[in-house]
Amino acid sequence: MKQSAIPVFKLYGEQMGWPTSELLHCESIHQRSSQYEWRIDIHQHAELVQILYLHKGHAEIEIEGKTSVMREACIQLVPSLCVHGFRFSPGTQGFVLSLALPLFTRFEAEFGRQLAVLGEARCVAVKQSRPHINALFSTILNEYQQDNDARELMLHAMLSALLVWLNRKSQSLAPAEDRAERRRSVMRQFARHVESHYREHLPLSDYAQMTGFSVTHLNYLCREFYNCSALNVLHQRLMLEARRSLQYTSMTVSQLSDYLGFSDATYFSRFFRRYANQSPKSFREEMKIK
Repeated sequence: MKQSAIPVFKLYGEQMGWPTSELLHCESIHQRSSQYEWRIDIHQHAELVQILYLHKGHAEIEIEGKTSVMREACIQLVPSLCVHGFRFSPGTQGFVLSLALPLFTRFEAEFGRQLAVLGEARCVAVKQSRPHINALFSTILNEYQQDNDARELMLHAMLSALLVWLNRKSQSLAPAEDRAERRRSVMRQFARHVESHYREHLPLSDYAQMTGFSVTHLNYLCREFYNCSALNVLHQRLMLEARRSLQYTSMTVSQLSDYLGFSDATYFSRFFRRYANQSPKSFREEMKIK
């Protein structure tokens, strides 16, 4: 399958895109960090929010050029496009949750408002809630690794409980004023608009108007943060939904074409083949074998 040109849904140290068609990834700190001598160098993720829970051990965390040391149980929130890195003490225990933007947006719809807590880099002390938080993360990891009945329902229930706790514990901070943060804010805003309208196939001029910038400047920012054009960002979102629908639903190619807003199934199939190097039908058959 053709690799995406956008660094969307990529986990540290991996060249491939998001490893599954799911919108959630969960792993222990040990699972990835021990491979890199407990050091995760400076990097960032596009359209990906991460929640790191330090249960035992300590860590040096660098966020946007500022380094702090975590010695007590706490949760570090890392919003999309936030430059960050970690250095853990050997044997550190904890978990890392990665949420793709479509899932993040779905939870915001359930909350009925934007979850500002996941839009700003901050560290939340766990304190007396440590047993509760540890149980939540342990359950999420266990469910994520298994194929139990109603697995997705359980994962979303546990994640909802975690987000409610975080939202209650966190207080709003004044918006950052530095130029780099303003650019990231524009990209987050663009990503939200894409999530709301990607099936409508709106022209880029509409997205530029929504974000308050010209098409040229929007493309400039997309190339800076995503290493591709704004149009490619839209196309990759359509491809993500197409792959998920082919894997998890029984929609026919024609029905999926209509659902994704394409004028006809032939055009959709050509679009899919251009990005996946295979037809929608062959992709679905491949997923059945795995």
